[in-house]
Amino acid sequence: MGGIESFGLTLLIASLVVSVALLSNRISTALKVPAPAFFLVAAAAASDLVPSLRQVSLGVVENVVTVALVVILFDGGMTIGVRKLRSALGTVLSTGVLGTFLTAGALAVATHLLFGLPWLLSLLLGAALAPTDPAVVFSVLGNREITGRAGTVIQGESGANDPVGIALLLSLAGISASAGFGDATLGVLGQFVLEMGVGAAVGLVGGWLLLQVVRRVEMPAEGLYPLRTLSASFVLYGAATIAHGSGFLAVFIAGVLVGDAAAPFKREIERFHSSLASLAEIVAFVVLGLTVSLFSLVTTDAWWIGLVLAVLLTFVVRPLMVGPLLAATRMTRGERAFVVWSGLKGAVPILLGTYVLASGQGQDVLAYEIIFVVVLFSVVVQGGLMPAVAARCGIAMRERPPRPWALGIRTDREPEGARRFRITAGAPAAGRTVEQLHLDDDLWISLVVRGGKQLRVRSDLTLGEGDEVLVLTDPDTDTDPAKLFIERT
Repeated sequence: MGGIESFGLTLLIASLVVSVALLSNRISTALKVPAPAFFLVAAAAASDLVPSLRQVSLGVVENVVTVALVVILFDGGMTIGVRKLRSALGTVLSTGVLGTFLTAGALAVATHLLFGLPWLLSLLLGAALAPTDPAVVFSVLGNREITGRAGTVIQGESGANDPVGIALLLSLAGISASAGFGDATLGVLGQFVLEMGVGAAVGLVGGWLLLQVVRRVEMPAEGLYPLRTLSASFVLYGAATIAHGSGFLAVFIAGVLVGDAAAPFKREIERFHSSLASLAEIVAFVVLGLTVSLFSLVTTDAWWIGLVLAVLLTFVVRPLMVGPLLAATRMTRGERAFVVWSGLKGAVPILLGTYVLASGQGQDVLAYEIIFVVVLFSVVVQGGLMPAVAARCGIAMRERPPRPWALGIRTDREPEGARRFRITAGAPAAGRTVEQLHLDDDLWISLVVRGGKQLRVRSDLTLGEGDEVLVLTDPDTDTDPAKLFIERT
């Protein structure tokens, strides 16, 4: 077979894999099992059937998954935005930073005492399994809407603790097994502080600069606007990494800053990044799945050690380590329980597992397979039961069906005083008439969509939870319509 035919066959197989992966979302919905589980298991099974698939180097796997995570974290940051994150920033930081350290330490102690693994390898294993995963979290919550603060905390934690976990593991991997406890601890903390500080600084400055460019520098074609934000996200990752900072944290923070801001072609930018993040999720889990043999999992101790650690992590370690950090928040007991349950593992722990393999520690292959089992348990059990747990905890988790039709007017200048809102549960506007809002709050409602249907905007029309409204306000006044249509959590 010639070179061009061989390349064509490769493209054919790759495109068929992606097409099947996209269709698997329908199977995922029917079986109540998150789609990443299918990607992982199918790729691992394929690597057993075709051993040559497993010959991809760890370096290639790490690079591919890193690129995918940059795309996923930037899109995740845009999905959250500054306004939502600000309302739960303290909780996100405590669970994302302190919670990650506590979880990693508790898992390391359990692994060493229960299974006799060396301390350094146990610490690496704990650091790899501590972070939650944005790819799985955003996949599970992608078509669901969670009211209140719980959804913001879950998404914010999954974006914030990945850079923390990665920086922690890389710091641990860099210490010498012969180093003293004090020197090792200072080395880990110093490296961690450096990565977090530089990453945050690059993300804040770079995100602000990106926002100014997006708003002020015109492009000759509509399709170039999303490509500009995509390239900027990789610029920020590279800049932070070169400066010995966390590129993942920089990308996530920049996405948050861009998320709420009004900008030309903002809807097109959001749709582009959302679609690309979905593709990145598929690629990440397929590539990671190829690195594991299902036959090896069931013929070694990895499967039962992984199950024990998964159960401990889900029902003991995370509730004891993260639960108390949520006690001081304004969330209800049900919301706190739901956040504790929703610490899903996914691509990031497996990516960190490749770093463990590269660390050269003894029994590193066993540790990598253990991580795979824990992730598979988390995706299938925790992810699959999230809707049921939400109902049990009194959390409203509503399905958001796709809406393929759009209604709007394109203008060559930014419309002043025009805002679009979806009325959330408990918002002051819910239950009030259009006339009341016009008279009392100095605004004008020009469009109301309910259940996908446009309603006639009459004075006696009563607005309800879930309605989408287009609101006009006087740009010269200080009226903030957001407080009327979005519940303050």
